[in-house]
This record gives sequence, C-alpha cells and structure tokens, in this order.
Amino acid sequence: MKGTARQGDLNGFLDRGSHLRGELRFDSHFRVHGTFTGEVTTEGELIVGEGGEVEGEVRVGQIIVSGTVRGSIQASRRVQIAASGKVFADIDTPALIVEDGAIFEGRCAMSRDAAKSSAAAAAAAAPKLFAAKAPSAREA
Repeated sequence: MKGTARQGDLNGFLDRGSHLRGELRFDSHFRVHGTFTGEVTTEGELIVGEGGEVEGEVRVGQIIVSGTVRGSIQASRRVQIAASGKVFADIDTPALIVEDGAIFEGRCAMSRDAAKSSAAAAAAAAPKLFAAKAPSAREA
C-alpha cells in the first residue's frame, strides 16, 4: 500500500528489524516497517507498512495501516486500514476506510460528523417545553 507521501516530504523511517520505544513527533510523513512502542503525535500522516507494528497511543492527522496497530488511534482526518492491515484499537476519526481482508477489532467513534448529527438528533428528540398560561379567575 502506498501512502500519499512524496519522497521529499518523508520526515523519517523505522526499518524492519528496528525497535523503538518512546515518544514520536514529526511534521509531515513517517513510515514504520519495524516496531514502535509508545506515543505518536502529529498532524501529519503515519504509515504503518506491511510487517510494521505500532503499540500505544496514536494521535495523528491521518494513518494508513498495512501492518499492525494496538492501543488507541485518534485521527483528525482519516484512518485507512489496508487489506493486509490489522488494528486492535479504539478509533476516533471522522473517516474510516476498511479494505476487504483487513482486520479491525475495537470501537470506532466517528467524531466530526457523528457528533454534529447526534447533537441535532438529540435536540429534535428532546421534549419541548411550553409555557402554559394559568387560567385567570374569570376563566375558572
């Protein structure tokens, strides 16, 4: 699965056989083909390639998973799970793409649009309060 990153935009690469633990922050695009454990924070794109593994808390603009992710994913734009991808995580994103053959186990909250529509639905379903006019002494 190829990401949308151009060669010049790639901030970093964790190759097969590499194991990294800690906190990862980057600006644009980062590819993981090795193993990363910890916290990822970016408004950019994280690409977990085939054979790549990420475990921990992931807060990104967008993520493309062809490998394995465990933990939690919060994406401000999109989560895409490729056919070879495996996600064992709770996801919060406005857009989720799960290709045929992918594995997703967890919960998903479609935050942006779902929050707006559920708030509108709750407002529409809420009981309406009307001020009832008390009968005057002449009407009683």
